[in-house]
Amino acid sequence: MKIVVIGGTGLIGSKVVSRLRARGHEVVAGSPSSGLNTMTGEGLDDAMAGASVVIDLANSPSFEDQAVLDFFQTAGRNIAHAETTASVKHHVALSVVGTDRLSASGYFRGKIAQEKIIRESGIPYTIIHSTQFFEFLGSIIKSASKGEAVHVSPALMQPIASYDVADAVTTYALREPENGIVEIAGPNKVSLSALVRKFLSLTNDPHEIVEDINAPYFGAILQNDTLLPSSGARLAPTDFKTWFDRSEYAQAA
Repeated sequence: MKIVVIGGTGLIGSKVVSRLRARGHEVVAGSPSSGLNTMTGEGLDDAMAGASVVIDLANSPSFEDQAVLDFFQTAGRNIAHAETTASVKHHVALSVVGTDRLSASGYFRGKIAQEKIIRESGIPYTIIHSTQFFEFLGSIIKSASKGEAVHVSPALMQPIASYDVADAVTTYALREPENGIVEIAGPNKVSLSALVRKFLSLTNDPHEIVEDINAPYFGAILQNDTLLPSSGARLAPTDFKTWFDRSEYAQAA
């Protein structure tokens, strides 16, 4: 089966491409560097010709509010048009648990717009809502840093390893479309502030943690359960310690 993976060279995409190829599928790993540009539409029609499944794992190169919205709207429409032309049977997109509860954030308004385009495209689809990746802890800390302190919410989260996300994306892509949202998450609940504190300790980072219920998360204020999946979520096996011990951070610590 021919499968197009948009963002096929990224953190999740490269892993999904490897898993699909190992199962014998013909996989196009699409990215601007390979001549596939979802913003301009360049290469989309050629890549999707004969494809049964399209997996969209691309992310906005900018987190500025308008740039994110423009990216997800423009790319979403271009992808949907090319899929319709190619009679694609299944569109799979990776999004975020709690997206609909985070509209105060410009980034998540972009994801909400992307999901709306997918639902209205007429292409059978599966939207995978994932919790935060362990690999994004560095970005979360950077966005929350003010001088020598990191201001983070004590809200609960259930983070997941990127390789577990890739396993789930691969599984759902090879199933029949859900025509709805499925959720994936890590095995354990933990407060964002506690996880950041543990990560900083393990990486010997001297930043001070300031726990603040009003600390913004990419522009949105979190309620205690904003980032938590529902009870029916698919739970991955890898916990934080297992992930950290395998990570580049453990080698450097």
